[in-house]
Amino acid sequence: MEKLKFIPQGEDEAIEFYVLEQTRVAGRYYLLVTDSEEGDGEAWILRDSSADGDAEAVYEFVEDEDELNALSGVFAQMLDGVELS
Repeated sequence: MEKLKFIPQGEDEAIEFYVLEQTRVAGRYYLLVTDSEEGDGEAWILRDSSADGDAEAVYEFVEDEDELNALSGVFAQMLDGVELS
């Protein structure tokens, strides 16, 4: 499983996430990440908000409930039966 280092805006220390799945919806990239390589962990959906041509990707947590619900359905289908709540 791929590991991603994420540095929240205004912070100095990186947080490590494990990438469960990725997708592109309406021209934007999204990652489904977790804090645990195995077992039950917390999961989040991150949106790539960087501009085309940027040297590094800039990800932000998806917080809009409608967007989260739609993306949770997409990722649940991709993971075949895994329940995301």
